Amino acid sequence: MQRISPFLWFDDQAEQAAEFYVSLFPNSRILEVMRFADDAPGPSAGVTSVRFELDGLEFGALNGGPLFPFTEAVSFYVNVDDQEEIDRLWNALTADGGEPGQCGWLKDRWGLSWQIVPTSLTQLLGDPDPARAKRATEAMLSMGKLDIGALQAAADGV
Repeated sequence: MQRISPFLWFDDQAEQAAEFYVSLFPNSRILEVMRFADDAPGPSAGVTSVRFELDGLEFGALNGGPLFPFTEAVSFYVNVDDQEEIDRLWNALTADGGEPGQCGWLKDRWGLSWQIVPTSLTQLLGDPDPARAKRATEAMLSMGKLDIGALQAAADGV
């Protein structure tokens, strides 16, 4: 078990969210589903918490009720290599009530914020030529879902 893990608070959808997230990333799996005891307060046989891995990183999730909603103050940053993966993750995470945001940010159907970012973006924004970096930055700021080809074209001045 890793020493420090993200832990997510859901109203009552921790298991559904974990199953969905696990379906999106390779090297992912549900590790444990904990349920209320029949004589415990709360829903009988309901899920209390879930442990799962996303691409090898362990997470916890709790069904704690509607006390603490997610905010943009915490997000998950996902580096991707190509446009196909950006499109796949963006479309899956914004489906069924998710919300697209700006500059590669989005909220999934549970309100959790994600950043779907091509690995090439860091190189474009940090280009040693300030004019190229500025054009790439301006292009990024005009986008919701990031478009690698359009970012590269903007950097190139095309």
